[in-house]
Amino acid sequence: MSIQKTILCLEQALTLPYATQRFVQLGWRVIRIESPGKPGQKNPGDPNRYIGEDTGKKDLHAYYIAPNVGKEAITINLQQPEGQALLKQIIQKLNVDVFLCNTLPKRYEQLGIDYDILKKANPDLIWCGISAFGPDYPGRAGYDPALQAMFGYMYLTGEPHRDPMLCGLPIIDLKAGDEAFSQILLALMEKQETGNGKRIDISMAQCAASWLITALPQLEFVEDEADLFTRSGNEHRSFVPSNCYPTKDGHVYLAIGSDVQWEKLTQIDGFGHLVSDNRVTNSGRKADKENVYTDIRKGLKNYTSETFIEVCLNKNLAVAPVYSVKEVATLDFIRKEMIKTQLPDGKEVDLFPSPVSTDYLAQNDNRLSCAPQHGQHNESIFRETGLSSDEIQNLVENKII
Repeated sequence: MSIQKTILCLEQALTLPYATQRFVQLGWRVIRIESPGKPGQKNPGDPNRYIGEDTGKKDLHAYYIAPNVGKEAITINLQQPEGQALLKQIIQKLNVDVFLCNTLPKRYEQLGIDYDILKKANPDLIWCGISAFGPDYPGRAGYDPALQAMFGYMYLTGEPHRDPMLCGLPIIDLKAGDEAFSQILLALMEKQETGNGKRIDISMAQCAASWLITALPQLEFVEDEADLFTRSGNEHRSFVPSNCYPTKDGHVYLAIGSDVQWEKLTQIDGFGHLVSDNRVTNSGRKADKENVYTDIRKGLKNYTSETFIEVCLNKNLAVAPVYSVKEVATLDFIRKEMIKTQLPDGKEVDLFPSPVSTDYLAQNDNRLSCAPQHGQHNESIFRETGLSSDEIQNLVENKII
């Protein structure tokens, strides 16, 4: 498989820009397509361009920046036949390897982006569409919070006997993006063997349900419905005393995953009162968990978070401070992996680390170009496609780009 590929994507919001950002980190070329907007439209293109803090450019607000660094941006009016023809021309002239979109499936044919349409421009094209419920539900919209609600995430998140809660991050958006990334890599590997393109449909709903790998099987194995997973706050549902506990100056999360680890915990100075015959096994600790939690809180009253963590780590126990996002950004091993960019005003900013360090990022000191402005690369990419200045100007005048 050739190292660099060309990715063309009709993308907005988070799930697909996140997926294509993974390709940017490999050094692949990613060109995002947006609508040119209607005459007088205040905020054309991806709505995320206008969310969050102002960075000095009207269409480059903070929420949009991170998922879109390192990309190029063009505009095409795909509601017009001329725009659809231009899309096919780009796929052919730029030897596009992969096309992606995250619009409603019912709009695929209307916009001229359906797999059966685009593969005529490139028969071995890899095509991927992310949608809320997949092509079987072509008109059903969905966003991460609504999907968290529908697929058990809110039901499982929060304190017992309190209202359901969203997770702190848009994890279904991110999960679906990662699935698109991995499935496209697999399709490209298959293409090396077969020479064939492929259609990939990613259902965010199915992605969400797939992560219920510890919850759904319970329906087959648990006899008493009262024992099914529900909200459990910070407790681990299976292992006691895994939980979040207060210290003298903050909080720590202590994860005890075996009876051997429990014995090590009882040997820490100030924790001898935890010892009890009925707590030797995890099942015994579960039966007595409220008292176990109370006894651990008593022991921690004499410890700062830092001191307790040091003691636990010396015993190979899994323990962690409860950090804010700001504190996470100060960790040395995270800071050195941060992807960086320069904003239009010249300010250097750290954004986020790649999940896995890549050769391309290492060769470029983890620096990527700033997220593109709306239609920023129209001129250069349409010229690369073979259009003359007059032809480009004609497309502008006819509101095709």
